[in-house]
Amino acid sequence: MFAFFAENLAPIMFLSLIVVLLLGYPVAFALAFVGFVFGFVGIEMGLLPVNLFGAIPDRIFGQMSNETLLAIPFFTFMGLILERSGMAEDLLDTIGQLFGPVRGGLAFAVIFVGAILAATTGVVAASVISMGLISLPIMLRYGYDRRVASGTIAAAGTLAQIIPPSLVLIILADQLGRSVGDMYKGALVPGVLLVAAYSAFIITMSIIRPKSVPALPPEARALKGWKLARRVVISLVPPLVLIFLVLGTIFIGLATPTEGGAMGAVGALVLAAINGRLDFAMIKSALYATVKLSSFVIFILLGARVFSLTFYGVNGHVWVEHLMTSIPGGEVGFLIVANLLVFFLAFFLDYFELAFIIIPLLAPVADSLGIDLIWFGVMLAINMQTSFMHPPFGFSLFYLRSVAPARAYKDRVTGQTIQPVTSGQIYMGALPYLGIQLVMVALVIAFPQLVTHYKSGQAAVDPSTIELNVPMPGEDGGNPFGTPAPPFGSEPSEGEIPAPSFGSPTPDFGSPTPSFGGPEQGGSKP
Repeated sequence: MFAFFAENLAPIMFLSLIVVLLLGYPVAFALAFVGFVFGFVGIEMGLLPVNLFGAIPDRIFGQMSNETLLAIPFFTFMGLILERSGMAEDLLDTIGQLFGPVRGGLAFAVIFVGAILAATTGVVAASVISMGLISLPIMLRYGYDRRVASGTIAAAGTLAQIIPPSLVLIILADQLGRSVGDMYKGALVPGVLLVAAYSAFIITMSIIRPKSVPALPPEARALKGWKLARRVVISLVPPLVLIFLVLGTIFIGLATPTEGGAMGAVGALVLAAINGRLDFAMIKSALYATVKLSSFVIFILLGARVFSLTFYGVNGHVWVEHLMTSIPGGEVGFLIVANLLVFFLAFFLDYFELAFIIIPLLAPVADSLGIDLIWFGVMLAINMQTSFMHPPFGFSLFYLRSVAPARAYKDRVTGQTIQPVTSGQIYMGALPYLGIQLVMVALVIAFPQLVTHYKSGQAAVDPSTIELNVPMPGEDGGNPFGTPAPPFGSEPSEGEIPAPSFGSPTPDFGSPTPSFGGPEQGGSKP
């Protein structure tokens, strides 16, 4: 029994973590608990040194000094200010009027506004809740099929995960050891194609089932001619300018993601002030929510350091690499199994949990197989996007359920009785978009150039011109090839057990993204 436990400590530890997470415990405490328990067990069994946990303080300090993580509170604050300043409401109303005469016009408006909000806020909860509160009543008022309406809103909100400046892409880039700017460039084309695919679905519905996506009646289209053109310019230009300032400067190399996030936060405050909607209460609420999310980050960081130290100490990275490289089919077989694993785990774990636990285990294997890690990261980011749409635990569905009408009510404009939207209708509406996301994953696998175009702006280097001036083995008693960090983190000092770096910490995985309201709203789960 002792020999079996000693040989299989890594898989037992990983499975124990999954069980603890599925029991509903917050990830920060689950990671620390499993790490400490198996660490002490390994020490008692003589498998790990007594000073195992002596490396924790240095590793915590190393992660907390990571400047890339500063982009998370900056982008979060920017998104919260824009969401509270009414930008989403103005965009939805304006684009809804613009596409009103077209069948499915309101659905097109939701998709395009979802894309714009994704490129400015980067927060899924804010996008889904805003569009659910503003556009769902209008879509129900004018006869949209409840499944189409709810599915479109839920799917459009999830674009905030794949379209830069996504918080998930920042975390993935940090975990994969790649540039956030490159990750943003690689994700841009798949994100735009996903918007086009959603729009194609609405066009198809307008042809085969025109009554499910009707056009707005003439009396509902209040803005016409120059008034509509002026409104479009006023509503669209400011967010587009902000998108260019944030993403454009990152893409062309003028700003780092952290600097771009800081500039975006200032730009959001300026836009809110120009619109006359900036006040102390809104700033206080946004700061409270931002600090709350950043605090979750720190707690996850502490738990991650403990778990990763023990997991690497019991050679967990070796177990994962042997397991994944033994899959038949080589690179293609690995990609298929990795995507299937992520897809099925998304039924139970949210996208941050997947990014935090699974990606650091798969990344070294992908790197050893010669797979471009930016391509791999974007591919799995699209796959993890399905975690928002999976019935019955998709958080995007929960967010929409929290704002969708649960009982019949009388519409204040038309006076007609509007029937409620059921959870079953929300789930059924999400399924077509879930299928579209899976098709996009397959396209990214089949056509890597959709992502690898990010290399086009990088200078090519001729290997024949590179001169290696390194000492031969044994000349200086050290590593002739420098001291590169191992796949999961930095090299430890003498006497320490190496610990993996599980990437950036993330918000509380035991619950959906925290509430973005002020202190009075708390952080209740959906």
